[in-house]
Amino acid sequence: MRIAVTGSTGLIGSALLPHLRSLGHETVRVVRNDPTGSDVTWSPAQRRIDPHALDGIDAVVHLAGAGIADHRWTDDYKEEIRDSRIAGTETIAGAIVSADDGPTVLLSGSAIGIYGGRGGEELDEQSAPGDDFLADVTVQWEGATNAAEDAGVRVVHLRTGIVLSADGGALKKQLPLFKLGLGGKMGSGEQWQSWISIDDEIAAITHLLDADVAGPVNLTSPFPVTNAEFADVLGAVLHRPTFLPIPKFGPRLLLGRELADSLLFDGQKVTPAVLQADADFEFLHPDLESALRSLLHR
Repeated sequence: MRIAVTGSTGLIGSALLPHLRSLGHETVRVVRNDPTGSDVTWSPAQRRIDPHALDGIDAVVHLAGAGIADHRWTDDYKEEIRDSRIAGTETIAGAIVSADDGPTVLLSGSAIGIYGGRGGEELDEQSAPGDDFLADVTVQWEGATNAAEDAGVRVVHLRTGIVLSADGGALKKQLPLFKLGLGGKMGSGEQWQSWISIDDEIAAITHLLDADVAGPVNLTSPFPVTNAEFADVLGAVLHRPTFLPIPKFGPRLLLGRELADSLLFDGQKVTPAVLQADADFEFLHPDLESALRSLLHR
């Protein structure tokens, strides 16, 4: 397959491209700046892309968007989070529709933030959206693929959870403290964390390129854990104590209350019902300990 990928330099994209190539697929990056002349260029903020940029492409994996935790949530940055997802997705969907012999599959980035903070309520793909900022953004983000769906393209919304990787994301940020024996639960530790290893994230995306699946798919492990459980397992894998809790006021002071609560303290207990019902997909690391041992070579 010829597969175009946006967000190719991010945590997921940078792992996905070499994996696809190893399977014999041809990959085309969709990038803002292309000094080599070998990729497709676009400007998602200006909704600009060559209308024939995706001619001859079989599938698109759309992962681009401003980082949720890259900055404090000022009003301006919240608009950037929203606009980067909606404008970028509408631009890609429009390019798919206008292409000659264009993509028949769009795997479009999304997030479990669509469910909002729901405590211990078990959530699957049929659960209703939440009512906070991230939920509202994600609803609009998914809706931005409508043009492609209306044109008969098979669209999958990749509702990704916390991606565990030693090379980036939340785990990489936590490792220094935990290796020093200074890690611990956040706040009460009762909030749920719906996680997935980078290996399973890449395996699921690759599987969904060919699977007879459309609509939302939760990319999370079958076994979410509480934050306290996560801290205990990570400490055990690293052979370090985890008895120093991190009070809420610290992250709230550093990140701002809304961002800190959304990322660290609200939590969602999400299950991947669609993937679990698919007999052709098997998680490589369904439980947290096996995932961490594999990722950290322990």
